[in-house]
Amino acid sequence: MAERLARPVDLAADGLVVVAGPVPAAAIAHLDLRWVAVTLDGQRSSAIAKPGSEPTRTSLFVSELELSAIDDDGAKDVALGLVLPSWTLLGMLDRAIDLARAHVGVRTQFGRPLSAFQAVQFQLADAEVERMGVEVLAKYALWSVRNGGDDALADALALRVAAAEAADTVFRAAHQLHGAVGFCDETALSWLSRYSQPLRRLPLGLSAARERLTELLGRRGLTGLYCEPLGAEQPLDASPV
Repeated sequence: MAERLARPVDLAADGLVVVAGPVPAAAIAHLDLRWVAVTLDGQRSSAIAKPGSEPTRTSLFVSELELSAIDDDGAKDVALGLVLPSWTLLGMLDRAIDLARAHVGVRTQFGRPLSAFQAVQFQLADAEVERMGVEVLAKYALWSVRNGGDDALADALALRVAAAEAADTVFRAAHQLHGAVGFCDETALSWLSRYSQPLRRLPLGLSAARERLTELLGRRGLTGLYCEPLGAEQPLDASPV
């Protein structure tokens, strides 16, 4: 859904994916749609998913792409193409926490539900703090893209870094609280964790996204929500009533 919503309006396309690296890939296998791929530098190409030999359980619907360059007018597409999949990942984090909370509420140990133990409560609290932080950044990044400012790409990359970091924390906590059963296909958490991998690794993994964000920002830093320097408040209206 995110890739469909990110499709460019000036091209006859059904969806858009952001790609990077010498071997572009995306989780669009077996989808008979018209795809456009855009690099982080704004180069747009038509994209066709190459057929793969791996089953979807191991390929996670990820396929290498065959690209045919169209133009280099896709800079405006990159930020939205990064932000919307991060919203998908945010939804997965929200669901993972719900599953973990439900699991510890019904499982017992030493005659008490797991949710009654303080260590379990701390793990859930840490996971929820990470998720809430991503939610705030996701809303801000979407506003930034909609606003069309110069910092839209930086905000999108910052969201991607935060979402990948939060995914590590949330899924680690959820798996620990589920125990070994969390890795079995009979549990929803196993499927959720597995199919979150393309969102966490493509087009950039955590380290690569951090590096790209650092290169983009240089020494100026993110603008963020609170960019007014101290003392720069507008003066109050002193006109008489």
